[in-house]
Amino acid sequence: MEELTKTEERIIQIIWKLKNAFVKDIIEAIPEHPKPPYNTISSVVRLLEKKGYVGYKAYGKTYEYFPLVSKSEYRKLYFKSMLLGYFDNSAESLLLFMVKEQKISKEEMEKIRKIIKKNSKE
Repeated sequence: MEELTKTEERIIQIIWKLKNAFVKDIIEAIPEHPKPPYNTISSVVRLLEKKGYVGYKAYGKTYEYFPLVSKSEYRKLYFKSMLLGYFDNSAESLLLFMVKEQKISKEEMEKIRKIIKKNSKE
């Protein structure tokens, strides 16, 4: 599965949220103003379709798009890529980074410890 650009990620996030969407629905769901042009969003959605992330149902010349890749599937791909690219494929390096940057609270650390302890017993 090919990685997405930031713009493609923003659009697929909207499609996941809407489940089925026409380009006009995607544009309406974009929070910023002014809204991007119809042709721009249509081009991005077509790129997502070419990359295999969305499918469509045609109604004449109008297309309704839907996700072919779930958010959890993409999360796995993205996480593996991030872990490999930024943390030398080391979960320990990732965890140390998060602790040092204070991205994990003490409560979360305790939950992680419990999960590790539970999984090591199984």
